Amino acid sequence: MILANAFCLFFFLDETLRSLASPSSPQGPELHGWRPPVDCVRANELCAAESNCSSRYRTLRQCLAGRDRNTMLANKECQAALEVLQESPLYDCRCKRGMKKELQCLQIYWSIHLGLTEGEEFYEASPYEPVTARLSDIFRLASIFSGTGADPAVSTKSNHCLDAAKACNLNDNCKKLRSSYISICNREISPTERCNRRKCHKALRQFFDRVPSEYTYRMLFCSCQDQACAERRRQTILPSCSYEDKEKPNCLDLRSLCRTDHLCRSRLADFHANCRASYQTLTSCPTDNYQACLGSYAGMIGFDITPNYVDSSPTGIVVSPWCSCRGSGNMEEECEKFLKDFTENPCLRNAIQAFGNGTDVNLSPKSPPFQATQAPRVDKTPSLPDDLSDSTSLGTSVISTCTSVQVTWRRCWAFTLFMGSWSW
Repeated sequence: MILANAFCLFFFLDETLRSLASPSSPQGPELHGWRPPVDCVRANELCAAESNCSSRYRTLRQCLAGRDRNTMLANKECQAALEVLQESPLYDCRCKRGMKKELQCLQIYWSIHLGLTEGEEFYEASPYEPVTARLSDIFRLASIFSGTGADPAVSTKSNHCLDAAKACNLNDNCKKLRSSYISICNREISPTERCNRRKCHKALRQFFDRVPSEYTYRMLFCSCQDQACAERRRQTILPSCSYEDKEKPNCLDLRSLCRTDHLCRSRLADFHANCRASYQTLTSCPTDNYQACLGSYAGMIGFDITPNYVDSSPTGIVVSPWCSCRGSGNMEEECEKFLKDFTENPCLRNAIQAFGNGTDVNLSPKSPPFQATQAPRVDKTPSLPDDLSDSTSLGTSVISTCTSVQVTWRRCWAFTLFMGSWSW
């Protein structure tokens, strides 16, 4: 027993000294051979320059183009192509929303990832790079224009959505693109056709993609105290053309239609990745990132799955795509789950209300993982001031050393008990 304790003490000191002397090791995914992603257009260029990768990529595209996709993917040649491509830059590639070749980038992304999924998954990983920007500056602007901290009597009488529209008109780019979509979406084609919905959607996408969020968010998420303000907020996207229709389609049919288009599919996957309710965070949003959720929501406007406010309630915020779950049959539960991601989503509701009121939670969001799911959250630590980093090299070294020491001590203790059991 004495020899076991002496060995344990020696091993413990040796491990501690080596941990302190060695440079801090890579953390997180880097330990598992993780590669930093490149955009898919660049990844495609790298693959094309390598004969084995380019030939396998052509094979996979032929597999996906087959009429019976699942049968084709079960083919040994298709499987071999997938295995090779999972080791190429194409597998880890991502896209930036609004990038010059966004659609081409997304087509490349899905050409790989559709081959890796079995049928349509309920939630799909986002093809976009994670949003790490903070909303603090925009929240501060929102608080000024919403009247937070001002005379309550003045603030109550203000129409913040009207103020947001006036602010847009003072910016040349915002005014130009807003005037464009208003004109297109209000143009009646015939007595039976109110507008050209396809052109209206395209003009709306250009507005939300090309105008800075400090203008678009204020129009879309403005806070309201009365019905007139809330109705203006609901009319931001001109719902009679861009949103409403004669009849509400089934929500799962609408989702399936969206997934036939690479751009719509990507925006929906991004919404689910950034707005799916998380009950392990303070705000109910993944990584407490309001910016990511609001941006993903705005990114879906301009498609058949466009969401909008369902009524003119000033405070009861409920948003939804124009669809219902009637006629879902044995898929009704899945349909309701999909619809509730909009209508009963605490993350989305909190993000909209917080922006409208200018009440940022002032959390520094960590870079979200690329996977659709996330690990359970540990105890929350208070955020640091903006001029301080939340992790220094010293802190990381001490933490990793302490962790190493704890693991070493547990191993020594187990060894001691083992040797003690043989002492008799």
